[in-house]
Amino acid sequence: MSLIIESDRQGITRVTLNRPDVHNAFNEGMIGDLKDAFSDLGKQDGIRVIVLNGAGPSFSAGADLNWMRRAAEQDEEMNREDARALAEMFETLNACPKPVIGLVHGGVFGGGVGLTACCDVVIAAPGTVFGLTEVRLGLIPAVISPFVLAKIGMSASRRYMLSGERFDAAEALRIGLVHQIADDLEAAAQPVIAAFMAAAPEAVADIKDLLGDIAHKGTDIAGKTSARIAARRASDEGREGIQAFLDKRKPHWGM
Repeated sequence: MSLIIESDRQGITRVTLNRPDVHNAFNEGMIGDLKDAFSDLGKQDGIRVIVLNGAGPSFSAGADLNWMRRAAEQDEEMNREDARALAEMFETLNACPKPVIGLVHGGVFGGGVGLTACCDVVIAAPGTVFGLTEVRLGLIPAVISPFVLAKIGMSASRRYMLSGERFDAAEALRIGLVHQIADDLEAAAQPVIAAFMAAAPEAVADIKDLLGDIAHKGTDIAGKTSARIAARRASDEGREGIQAFLDKRKPHWGM
């Protein structure tokens, strides 16, 4: 199972990314499971709060490069469909009418940063390392860009998307990607859960919808961003970057 979903009688649901052997990198299976899970949970009246975390040593290393390589080898139409499914998964999580608390640890890279940006509240372990590292693979963080930009702003997005630098939990807190750093993530989450449980659930859903309306600019964001990443995956740089990573060597532009 790519996800473990557990709900209690209070309406608190935990969604655990469950591909620990690959640091919870997501492939087409996990993407579909995440979209379905958040779509379904968002419709359930009894669900009050969702806690998203990851099994094993990392929250999420982003996209599974073997999946991305397979996608790049498909024709353009299939590649766009694949990328659009990824974009729609992020949109579903971001627009979920239930409050979502992200508990992150270990490595949080690429699409893992996208998942983090889609959460309403994020608590990080002190040793967590973040990175928008797509550019080092000859790719771009296209489908996560609307959510990351909304969370950390243009200035930080320019630095970390363009450089691919890794940054620590303190920097993630400074730029607004996370809200709190705590040694015990579960303990730190309890006051936040309690606060959400004290809030009127329909008002919470209405506020999330309101904020989405205010922030949304343009139309068909999923279509535009998925087209960009589809083209980038199939580019010479994209193919070289992914293959170099899988071969454990530097790409031809590396120093």
